[in-house]
Amino acid sequence: MEKTIDLIEQLVNEEHVVVRKLEEQAVKYGDKMFLYYGEDNNRYTYKEFNEMTNCIAHNLVSLGLKKGDRVSVFMKNSFLSTLVMFSVWKAGGVFAPINFNYKGKSLSYLINDTDPLMLIMEDELGNEYKKISNSINNKDIINIVYQSDEKVSNSKQKIMQSKEISFNSLLNGDMTNLDVDLYYFDEASIIYTSGTTGLPKGVVQSHRWIYAYSFFFGKILNHEDIIYNDLPLYHVGGAFFNITRAVFAGCGVALWDKFSSSNFWERIRVSQATSAVLVGVMTTWLMNAEETPEDRNNTLNKVHIQPLPDYHTKLAKRFGFDFILAGFGQTESGFGICGLIDELGEEYGTPKEMYRGYPKEDILEIARNLNLEVVKGNSEIKKGYMGKSSFFLEATVLNENDEQCLPNEIGELSVRPKVPSLILSEYYKKNEETLEAFKNLWFHTGDFAYKDEDGIFHFVDRKGSILKVRGEKVSSYQVEDELYEHPSIEVSVVFPITEEYGDEIAAYIVLKEGSEIEEKEIRDWVEVNLPRYMWPKYIKFVDEIPKTLTNKIQKFKLKEHLIKVLNGSD
Repeated sequence: MEKTIDLIEQLVNEEHVVVRKLEEQAVKYGDKMFLYYGEDNNRYTYKEFNEMTNCIAHNLVSLGLKKGDRVSVFMKNSFLSTLVMFSVWKAGGVFAPINFNYKGKSLSYLINDTDPLMLIMEDELGNEYKKISNSINNKDIINIVYQSDEKVSNSKQKIMQSKEISFNSLLNGDMTNLDVDLYYFDEASIIYTSGTTGLPKGVVQSHRWIYAYSFFFGKILNHEDIIYNDLPLYHVGGAFFNITRAVFAGCGVALWDKFSSSNFWERIRVSQATSAVLVGVMTTWLMNAEETPEDRNNTLNKVHIQPLPDYHTKLAKRFGFDFILAGFGQTESGFGICGLIDELGEEYGTPKEMYRGYPKEDILEIARNLNLEVVKGNSEIKKGYMGKSSFFLEATVLNENDEQCLPNEIGELSVRPKVPSLILSEYYKKNEETLEAFKNLWFHTGDFAYKDEDGIFHFVDRKGSILKVRGEKVSSYQVEDELYEHPSIEVSVVFPITEEYGDEIAAYIVLKEGSEIEEKEIRDWVEVNLPRYMWPKYIKFVDEIPKTLTNKIQKFKLKEHLIKVLNGSD
């Protein structure tokens, strides 16, 4: 208990406002590279980046931006998005990024919901905005447009009939630090959820939220590290877990606009990146590539993977990942449940001549000092492993009555902070949803999990994706994972269908290109590899799976389709 109190005191006394930390690092490291933008092969030092963002911020203030004003950002270019993000914060504004895939009603909904003072966009996306401009409620939004090619753009039709401001003009002017009072509890960002079951909700986050989100993964880095990022900046993973983490750690960050399985390792070589985040199918793509003797000859040594695959140790041995950080990260509740996997023990996975950052023994010591759960890669790690709750967050698993579940009993993962402003403050302009999420003084994450006898949390599934079949609880995630093992299956999506005597399992399957198999072959395989209560009653082959614009699978659409099929109306 005493150590926890000391750690909390240490946390609250550190600088939580990332732009203030940037200013410190610009003095401390000056000409050290902060940002490498791989798309155009340009590098920027801490001093240069700080001065550029100061200049933009001063100009935003001169255009009327005041503390607490919201600024929507509609950009694909990750370097420009990063510049704008820090500039908005320096001016005291609230960063509200828009998914650059949005168009039509999705785009107009988000802008109207945010109701920003300013909208900063690339000219490439301007036509999408022009198409929905008449449906924007606030006609006084200040439009700032980055022209990718001044000669071409000068001949283009203006995006709006009203006056627009050139982003390029913001790059000239005062380069000194701004004198804006910023505190850990001030609103810093509004990040929208994916809307897998309805309209996206804006999650309001403080400066402390951003600091705490990457706290553990940042503490094991030093100035020698370089963070690789190809995640979009309209999500917390790219913007905060990677980019702001680099600032707090005083290291570099290398940016690309999107993931490329074919160019991934060349990017690591060029950037000399030591840390990366691998989400979703990224690990599958890397593992499916043809194995070569050169696979270990890279600089990556600290990787965060979510969700953690069963083959994490095989992945680490093949590519030389010394450490894998697992955990539970969420737009609302941050990253307060985690564990560090020491994959290779005393062995160095990364060739020593390529290794950068803290030595392995120092990383393990830092983890112990922070009460971070550390496990060996060759130990028994159960499926869905997320680690333990951190010293600054209380976590539990609750049943439908908000009573704490017994060890190994599945319920809803719920959290509450031990310090102020650590998790979301609200869903923007959605009071009922906010109150429902915070009922009985716990924030309900919407994810099912269980906690074992040792206090270790394990992810089970999204709420609504747990099935109860013939008295047995079944995770759709578990069935999907088994189906993925079939050599002909590219994608599998599993969900419950409620029938007269309880839930039945439905599976929608996308086959790999060139595969031609019948339903019976899948059923025969299922019967060999899954217990009877996990056998899908319904199996459907489809060409593609419906997703949101942020690539989250929309199971409810598949369920609607199956119900229509069963009712004979499709």
